[in-house]
Amino acid sequence: MSFKSKFLIVSLFLTTWTTLSGAVAAQRRDPFAAARAAMVERYVVAEGIKNRRVLQAMRTVPRHEFVKSAFRKQSYFDTALAIGHKQTISPPFIVAYMTESIDPRPSDRVLEIGTGSGYQAAVLSVLAKQVYTIEIVKPLGESSKRLLKKLGYGNVHVKVGDGYKGWPDAAPFDKIIVTCSPERVPQPLVNQLREGGKMIVPLGQRYQQVFHLFEKQQGKLVETKLIPTLFVPMTGASEENRRVQPDPANPVIVNGGFERDANDDGRVDNWHYQRQVTMTADEAPEGDRFLRFENEEPGRASQLLQGMPVDGRKIAALNFRLHVRVHNIRRGFKDFETPALIIHFYDSVRRPLGEGVIGPWTRSSDWHEELRPIKVPPKAREAVVRIGLNGATGILDVDRIRMTIRHR
Repeated sequence: MSFKSKFLIVSLFLTTWTTLSGAVAAQRRDPFAAARAAMVERYVVAEGIKNRRVLQAMRTVPRHEFVKSAFRKQSYFDTALAIGHKQTISPPFIVAYMTESIDPRPSDRVLEIGTGSGYQAAVLSVLAKQVYTIEIVKPLGESSKRLLKKLGYGNVHVKVGDGYKGWPDAAPFDKIIVTCSPERVPQPLVNQLREGGKMIVPLGQRYQQVFHLFEKQQGKLVETKLIPTLFVPMTGASEENRRVQPDPANPVIVNGGFERDANDDGRVDNWHYQRQVTMTADEAPEGDRFLRFENEEPGRASQLLQGMPVDGRKIAALNFRLHVRVHNIRRGFKDFETPALIIHFYDSVRRPLGEGVIGPWTRSSDWHEELRPIKVPPKAREAVVRIGLNGATGILDVDRIRMTIRHR
């Protein structure tokens, strides 16, 4: 073998060894990097987020650091997770969606009204010059302040207080994100937004909220109505002084016929977390429209949700009826990944209490009506109705969900 051949073999070996060693070292430094990358592709890019800077921030910020150790394995799924004190960390898609909506620039000063995790502030930290975050729960605010400092987010400033009063000493702000839901935009936040600045706020009643994007022009807010959403309640006076309070003894399904789309954006009103859902006008069993859930990738979400108050001390069962049509269903990777309507129940501090299921629907069928009562746990105070393919592939058509109450 010639010297040149030996040299090439040695060089190839060294290059391969260096590459593998680098990959192993990178994995040791950040064992969650692959999970974050998969999270961004599956739950963020696939759902329409395009801003490259936002996507890179989502790939960079270690979400697992901002959740409780018990939920660390769920860190990189697109789900809200409890962080204590009745608060949750927002799902990755929601964080990316809100961030992209205000389009933070490297020179921006951003105000964030948080619920305690610090995750949204960390994402903004990568994208903006200065971030001011007001946490509404003192223990969570103090812990997020320590965590953000530990992780090196030195341009994030944290304080605990009434977020709706803003941070006048640091104003004006180029952008404002509100991650808790008021009935209307707090005036102090309007005052503290710079002329030409943007603000995103989930507005509405306790269980019926919609993202609103505002831009300040000539001292006034110009509004764009975006997608439905659901955020946990504020604590204290702001929540207690709502003009419209929820009625846990008389929960209702809102827009169960899927007829309303007030802003004509192709998304059904009053339902949030919509994934791979289409409003369809042909062959509706009732009214003019029904919903079609369609998925070709096993394990990927095709669903929508609606939250409601439910007082299990007063309500024994929820009686559901709905129209269903099914075509070419295949289960997902796991046994529970099948088409169904699922009601998730939660107690007064938002701990899960179990669920009720209507379905699963695995055999192809024409339109038919499903009827079933779902028992309500006595400790239940909230519920989330979720309907969809739940990770299965195929087509599920749904129309006219109705719910009646059986009191104790």
